[in-house]
Order: sequence, then structure tokens, then C-alpha cells
Amino acid sequence: MLETFSLPFVQKGLIEVLLLAIPAGLIGSWVVLRGLAFFSHAIGTAAFPGLVLADGIGFSPALGAFGAAGVFAGLTALLGRVKRSSTDSITATVLVGCLATGVLLASDVFGSSSSVDNLLFGSLLSIGGNDILLAAVAAVLAIATTVLFGHRWLARGFDETGSAQVGNRHLLDGALLVVVALTVTASLNAIGALLISALIVIPAATIRLVTKRVGLQLAGSVALVALEGTFGLWLSVETNAPPGATIAVASGVLFALTLAVTRLGRRRSRAALAVALIAGGGVIAGCGGTGSDSGQLKVVATTTQAGDLAAQVGGDKIDLTTILKPNTDPHEYEPRPSDVTAVADADLVFRSGGHLDEWTEQIISDSGSDAKVVDLSQGIPVKLEGEEEHEHAEEGHSEEEHAEEPGEELDPHWWHDPVNVKAAVGEIEESLAEAEPDDAGYFRERATAYEARVAELNRQIAKCIDAVPPAERKIVTDHDAFGYYTKRYGIETVGTVIPALTTQAQPSAGDLAELEDTIRKENVKAVFPEESVPPALSNAVARDTGASTDYTLYGDTLGPEGSPGETWLGMMKSNTDNIMLGMTDGRKDCFGTSG
Repeated sequence: MLETFSLPFVQKGLIEVLLLAIPAGLIGSWVVLRGLAFFSHAIGTAAFPGLVLADGIGFSPALGAFGAAGVFAGLTALLGRVKRSSTDSITATVLVGCLATGVLLASDVFGSSSSVDNLLFGSLLSIGGNDILLAAVAAVLAIATTVLFGHRWLARGFDETGSAQVGNRHLLDGALLVVVALTVTASLNAIGALLISALIVIPAATIRLVTKRVGLQLAGSVALVALEGTFGLWLSVETNAPPGATIAVASGVLFALTLAVTRLGRRRSRAALAVALIAGGGVIAGCGGTGSDSGQLKVVATTTQAGDLAAQVGGDKIDLTTILKPNTDPHEYEPRPSDVTAVADADLVFRSGGHLDEWTEQIISDSGSDAKVVDLSQGIPVKLEGEEEHEHAEEGHSEEEHAEEPGEELDPHWWHDPVNVKAAVGEIEESLAEAEPDDAGYFRERATAYEARVAELNRQIAKCIDAVPPAERKIVTDHDAFGYYTKRYGIETVGTVIPALTTQAQPSAGDLAELEDTIRKENVKAVFPEESVPPALSNAVARDTGASTDYTLYGDTLGPEGSPGETWLGMMKSNTDNIMLGMTDGRKDCFGTSG
């Protein structure tokens, strides 16, 4: 067990958990004693608009979350003066308003990104110095306010009328709500807004089951948060599960066991406790595993495309780990313990580049790895940036690398152009040969053979698509993932269901109405859903316009084993076939992969 805590990213997480135990335990106790459990959970969820605003403008997520939480607490306290509504009703009303504001900001103003997702669901594996500092500040403030106001908060909880004699009740309530807001904000990156109760409410509620003494309640809650957080972090590494979820499960299980012990007869409760502990121990033991050292060059690829290209060149000379899995949305990636461990042991890390795997640097920092990181997007000759598509060379012409202009976002879906893939294969071959010179000839031979297959596939696709009249080469896709493909083969993307480079953006009703008008006007025959994106919106647009959604594409990831898109070559053939069938109303394909 102790080996787990020797990993640098686990040590950072442990420091964060132990610091958060102080404010979560102390403030969680006051939350339970004052009946504010729903409020504390709601305030974490209500931080959503602040997270979106911070992500869109570019300032600290913690500052944005605390600002939103402060507004929520202030509105709740203000409306609480109106005696016509209960506290829960007021909290729910303000919460709905905050969530609606966040949705509007995310969909109509900003495109939310993975940093927002991490704060909604937590990522204790990516704790940084600022997170630890914020947790320390929250701990100091929780101690100070407990010493200064604790007895008054307690009096307010048990005698609301009489407590008016011990101080301004609005000031007391406001101080408590502000400290709750700061505690929730400090906990967001560790466990996430949606699981915040597992850290702040459940441990304090568990201690409340076994003691009514306030001093023991406070001390016991701090100790229990520290214990559950430490165990949950260890369990996360052992089971390769998200740490927020494992902490929440540990917290819930212990609460249930404690409730059973206090409610059942002593003999029956002991038997139930023994059975639960044995079962839990068996599950944990079964989930643990041991690794092996193959002696091969250890390589990590961030995306499925980079992983496939590395496998084609490295063959059986490398021990390859691909972080993202087939048919999963990379925009919603949350690092798992095994990912960080793999990077910690790696000799080489191949990343695709752009916002699809911008979390690579954080994982490397957390893991303490000294692996060489190769950004494959840096060496590609054809680059599209944001909404501005750079003209790129046709086959047989110069393919000089386009300079990136400051402030422009690189379209990270470069692998949809075979010219870029050929360059990336060369970059992989050089990096592997440099890392393992004895196998340089092996890598060169495999790279040369694969490059020839890529070039031949490019020629076949171009010839097949040329058979479609230019006026009929019009498509609509789920999101802006196919700019490289359409530019290479002379296809016009007249619109996208999600008008952004990321699937996290949300179209407005106006966007969809405009897209449907365009589909009708341009006589587009097919809307192409993506394998890794839910097709509900695409299906709705197709129903309204009469277009087909029978043909799906592989966009951000390759397909699972056994599917047409399990390799890059297979993905390109499958996409080409489906695009051809969609453009020709089902009459013609190129490779026969869809039959």
C-alpha cells in the first residue's frame, strides 16, 4: 500500500486531501448542525457559470468559481429574509438561475472545455501548487471562523430567536455562507462540484450518528475526511478509477455501515460490519494488479490516432500505451491513475497536439516523468488554424509548413489529411530511432512501408472522390473535425451541427435553424454523425430537412477493435466510403467497407 504513495502525483493529492480535511471537516460540521446540506451541495453546482466565465475569458477557475459561489450565497441570504419561502425553496430557485446562466454562457458565449469538466467532476490526480495554496487558505479561514463564531453558529442552529442576542444574525449567517463558499471552491478541483457532498456533508453526517458533542463532532469530522480521502486516493490508484468517485464511494459505504451499527442490534450490526469489510477487502484485492517490465522501449501515445501510427512504426520493439480509448470523446477526458503511471515510466510520449490533448503537460508534471515529449502537430506540413483555413499544397506541389499566427488556435484534427500522416510517421520513426539506435533499421523499414501505403491510399481516395461533380460535394458533419479531409479532397462543408472544433460547445436554436435552412438551400443529401458523439442533434436536423443520417464518420478517435475504423487506414477508408455514399444518395462507395 505504501508504494502507491511514493508516486509524485499521489503525494500531491494526499497533501491536498489532508489540507482540505480541515475546512471540509469543520465547515461540514456546521453545515450538518445548521441543516445546510442541500445548500452546500447546491453552491458547488452553482459555481458552474463562474467556471465557464473563467475558462472563456482566461482567468483563474478558482476565482470564477468563488465569485459565482459568492453571488449564489449572497442571493440566497438576501432572499432568505423573505419569510414566505423555505430555505430549500430559495436555494433551489437561485440554483436554477445560476445553472441557466452557466448553460447560456457555455452555449452562446463561450465553448466550454475540459477544464470546466474537471471542475465539475474533479481530478485529484492533477493537483497543482495553486490548488494546495487555496486549500491551505480555506483551512486557516475555517479554523479562524470556527474559533470566532462557532458558538454563535451553534446557538443560531438551535435557538434562532434567542440567538439574536449574541450578535447580528445576518452577519453570522453571511460569514458562514462565505466560508462554505470558499471551502466548496477549494474542494472543486479535488472532487468536483457534483460530488462535493462526499467531502463536506457525508463525513460530518457520519460522525453526527455517533456523537452529539460539538467538540467531538468537529475533530471527528476532520479526521474522517482525512481518512476517507486518503483511502479513496489509494483505492483510485489500485482500481484505476477516478479519485472523486472512489472517495465518494468510501464516504457513502462508511456512512451506511455506521448507520447500520447505530440502528441494528449490537450482535447483528457486528455481523453486518464483518461481512461488509470482508466483501470490500475482496473487491479491493481483486482489483489490484502487478505490472511487468518487458524490457522494450516504453512509449505512450495520447490519442488513438497517434497510438496507431506509433504501433505501425514501432511494431514489437516498443511497449505501447494509448491513453485515449476508441470511440471516446477526447474533450471529456479525465486522467486515470494508470495513465499517469504509464507516463511516469515512459521513455517517449507522442501527443497529437492542440486542445485535444493539452492535458499532457499536466500529466507529465504530476507523474514526475522525464520522458521526451514529441508533439506530432509541430512537424506537419498542412495546418488549419481555428476557423481560418490555410491553403495547403496539392499532391506534387510544395508542402512547406505554414507558420502559425499568434492567437490562432490550431485545428488539431490533422490526421484526416494523409500528407500530414506521412510527416507524422517520419517524426515517429526518427524519435524511436534516436531513443533506441540499435533498432533504427527496423523502425526505418516499417516507416517506409507504411508511408507507401499512406501515399497509395491518398491517391485512391482522390481518384474516387473526383468522380463526384464538384457541385455535389457538400456535407454537414457533427462538429468541425473534418476540415483537413474536405480541404484535401475538394469537398465543401456547408455547416456543422456543433459549430466548433470541440464537441463540448452547444448549438443554439438559432444555429440549428440556420443550419437547416442551409441544408435545404444547398440540397445536402446527408448529415454525418460521428461514432463518438451522441447522434440526437444530427438526427433531429435530418428529420427536419429530409437528409440522411445513415452514414457515420470517425472524427476525434478511431473505432474499437473489429470495427472498420480500428486503424488509421481503416478509418480513412470507412470515412471515404460513407462520405461517398452520403454525397451520391447511396449509389457509390470506394472501398466497400460499409457493406
